[in-house]
Amino acid sequence: MITNLEDFKAYNLAMELGEKVWNIVEKWNYFEKDTLGKQLVRAADSIAANLSEGLGRYHFRETKNFTYYSRGSLFETKTWLTKASLRGMVSSEDFSELTSTLEVLGKMINRYINSIGNNPNT
Repeated sequence: MITNLEDFKAYNLAMELGEKVWNIVEKWNYFEKDTLGKQLVRAADSIAANLSEGLGRYHFRETKNFTYYSRGSLFETKTWLTKASLRGMVSSEDFSELTSTLEVLGKMINRYINSIGNNPNT
């Protein structure tokens, strides 16, 4: 059972992803940042934020719900990242690296959801 953020591998990977996304978006021009960039950063940052909020709830149902929200934010991040790639705003290397990270993170989140189960002690 995960009891703190330092040991939460999915959370740590989500934090790294958010920083990578930020570093890409901060270089865009105003229009790109204001339209697509803000959405992409918010979605990516929301993955880790929801994982941490769920962990801090100390109740298995709320933990599971916030983990579902995190997975939803992961899918939203994929969408915004794909739009950025299609519009030539993200290099193919960055797109490939970030989508690979999202795939790994998605699997980690799914395993975490399954581990929560219906255990009131989680």
